[in-house]
Amino acid sequence: MTQTSTQTETSLSIRRNIKAPRQKVFDAWTQPQHIRNWWRCDPSWSTVVAEIDLRVGGRYRFGMRDPAKDHDHVVSGEFIEVDAPNRLVYTWAWEEPTEHPGQSRVTVEFIENGNTTDLLVTHDGFPELSHTEAHNQGWQACLNVFEGYIL
Repeated sequence: MTQTSTQTETSLSIRRNIKAPRQKVFDAWTQPQHIRNWWRCDPSWSTVVAEIDLRVGGRYRFGMRDPAKDHDHVVSGEFIEVDAPNRLVYTWAWEEPTEHPGQSRVTVEFIENGNTTDLLVTHDGFPELSHTEAHNQGWQACLNVFEGYIL
């Protein structure tokens, strides 16, 4: 696994080399039957919501449950750009704004690299550094589960 991560006060960027073809990685990122198998911060958590309308203006809603706290973390937003299987841009807002208030933006690039895919996740528009740090940790954890699922 090749991995890099950068972070500023209002944005983060994570690059991982996934040992799978681009179309497989894109499908796993965008199809509910796959999202249910990886959208969570820990393998012991469960995915409780995986809804997606993959088109510009379409909406998505993903949720994961922390069994230790019996608490759901649900995020939703709207697709701004859909360029399958190359790039997605979408808004991001937690349904419990007390956790991380406001809306931010996620850009996911699926870059073909031979028989592998460079996955670049950029999340920007955070109101403060603590939100950036928390999301960096969350994305790293979700990507670990994603990578385990897709391999």
